[in-house]
Amino acid sequence: MDIPVKERESVLRHPGYLNFAASRVFSSLSFQSVAIAMGWMIYDQTHSAFALALVGFCQFLPMAVLTFVVGHVADRFDRRRIGLACQLIEAVTSLVLAIATWQQWLTPVGILVAVTIMGAVVAFERPTMAALLPSIVPVSMLQRAVATSTSMMQTALIIGPSLGGLLYGVSPIAPFAVAAVLFAVASFNVISIRMQWTPSKREPVTLTSVFAGVSFIRSRPVMLGTISLDLFAVLLGGATALLPMFARDILHAGPWGLGLLRAAPAIGALAMSIVLARRPLTSDVGRKMMMAVAVFGVATIVFSLSTNIAVSVIALLVVGASDTVSVVVRSSLVQLLTPDEMRGRVNAVNSLFIGTSNQLGEFESGMLAGVIGPVVAGIVGGVGTIAVVLLWTRLFPDLLKVKTLQG
Repeated sequence: MDIPVKERESVLRHPGYLNFAASRVFSSLSFQSVAIAMGWMIYDQTHSAFALALVGFCQFLPMAVLTFVVGHVADRFDRRRIGLACQLIEAVTSLVLAIATWQQWLTPVGILVAVTIMGAVVAFERPTMAALLPSIVPVSMLQRAVATSTSMMQTALIIGPSLGGLLYGVSPIAPFAVAAVLFAVASFNVISIRMQWTPSKREPVTLTSVFAGVSFIRSRPVMLGTISLDLFAVLLGGATALLPMFARDILHAGPWGLGLLRAAPAIGALAMSIVLARRPLTSDVGRKMMMAVAVFGVATIVFSLSTNIAVSVIALLVVGASDTVSVVVRSSLVQLLTPDEMRGRVNAVNSLFIGTSNQLGEFESGMLAGVIGPVVAGIVGGVGTIAVVLLWTRLFPDLLKVKTLQG
């Protein structure tokens, strides 16, 4: 059944949604800006690739450690207040970084401590905000709300690093000071979200309740299949981690080419999320998600074989666009199939899967490329992604039977 035109056009005017989207966008912009500034600063001080690796590790470790605590907290307390607390801590951390930079106190150890704090806060913020969305919009608008939010987040991912680099060029203090202000704006928006919050039943904190998100996902083949499909696709198809090698050694494009290649997946993702916000998937969404992941694999192979930067950019645009179809379907299914009292724990596990696949996918691609070269590594990853799609049609046949995201 089609969504009425009036309802389709009203998502940004729906009470609370604009505050929700603004909070996520301002927070993401700030985080991206700060991350770029901290990465540049620690490399400038150490000239060490190992120090850069530690930055990534310090961002990922808190997520891995705190996942199950995060989910339980998000299911027991008002998620707006959790988002508020997270963004205020991020604002204070950014302000401290600005002052430390101004006073020339900031050392590599201090940067890593700040990265760890930000990583821990983001580990709480992202799944909590994701779990908040279904309480703001009705089920009939959820796919459109997810797609619109995704388009805004992709825009932030494109603008944020550039903003951080531009501000750092003005002054090393600027990205931290501006981020502190934007985090404060984000916190104002999250606490302004209009919704009716009903405290959930305070079940005792036990191992069973803490790990209930894992048990819930395992008991639902459609959800398990959707999340694990994305996990393995990103693990195997992580050729984007090899972009510096392709830009320099294969495409001979130089730094400008690397920048173009890095922007292409995000631009493709932004374009597709805008399309899905205007024209949501209304039929055979499971089959279309499978096809999108297969296209992701094919585009990865094309990119790996390409020796022309124009072809490479087009392939990466398709990589970003096809991945977005999977993201929107997965996010919508996770929200639709999860009762509100479980959304914090389920979204925390989902966030861990996403974070793990991104980090390990880059690690796997880098290690494989070191042994067999980037081109063969990319081809192997693309073929592996297609093989996973074919295997998942056998392991999770119910995925192909999912027809709609309207509840």
